[in-house]
Amino acid sequence: MSVLVAAFYRFAALDDLPGLRAELLELAAMRAVRGTILLAGEGVNGTIAGPETGVQAVLARLRRVPGLERLQVKYSRARQQPFHRLKVRLKREIVTMGQPDVAPYLAAEVGTHVPPEQWDALIAEPDTLVIDTRNAYEVAIGTFAGAIDPGTASFREFPAWVERELRPLVAERQPRAIALFCTGGIRCEKATAYLKQQGFAGVHHLQGGILRYLEERPEAGSSWRGECFVFDQRVAVNHRLEPGEHSLCHACGLPLTPADRQLVSYEPGVSCRHCHERFSETDRERFRERQRQIERARQRGVPHLGGRPEAPDGLGG
Repeated sequence: MSVLVAAFYRFAALDDLPGLRAELLELAAMRAVRGTILLAGEGVNGTIAGPETGVQAVLARLRRVPGLERLQVKYSRARQQPFHRLKVRLKREIVTMGQPDVAPYLAAEVGTHVPPEQWDALIAEPDTLVIDTRNAYEVAIGTFAGAIDPGTASFREFPAWVERELRPLVAERQPRAIALFCTGGIRCEKATAYLKQQGFAGVHHLQGGILRYLEERPEAGSSWRGECFVFDQRVAVNHRLEPGEHSLCHACGLPLTPADRQLVSYEPGVSCRHCHERFSETDRERFRERQRQIERARQRGVPHLGGRPEAPDGLGG
């Protein structure tokens, strides 16, 4: 029996967050729903998984919050529960950019939403700049054909990249449109608000992000290349939204291809090509002990909470 996975976000001006947090924790526990939900004054961001009735109950509660009535959700399936527990956290931002003056919950402040069926035509135009707003390790395993990779390690670095690289590029190429995208739509939507605030024109973003594009667009003729990194135990999904071929290095948290796992630098739970030179032998011995604990927990059929590093931005989207 498969598990329903729901990825969602909505920018909205929210209040009474502690009360909402308590309600969500109680409801999710009753319905066997796990995952992560971030709440902030600017909105909600989350990925949850569990029985379909439980997931829908949590989403229905969120939609009763003023401003979240039109909460949009991207669904997929997993063969087993991809989360160990439920976390509902109160944050300053639901996706961390470090720009407190950006107001993505105001419709006039964000770029033009582009539905998946119009996305391929937009990014195929020669006078469109296509920008991937995700982290570099996400871009490395899959992106849209012709997209620019800012090479950022976290979303906090995006504003600096805009000033250092994007502004001169726009001045040189004078694009008709700037098209941004991310996993679920949250980072690119906030990025368009920042770009508009900084005076950029013709700013667009992929509505629903990569996950909605993969859900709605046929694989034949698609502009997507590779797999899409997701912040749960599946690591990445393919064009059919099925778990892909990538796994995760539990030492550094970066994704690995099957070829990466054949390298001598790879030791499960201990090291990979990304981090082999980064950690000391003392660190690696500690990681080996953690891996032994994970293996023992797996043999007993119970989850080990140290088995997956957390997303560096809190929750990807």
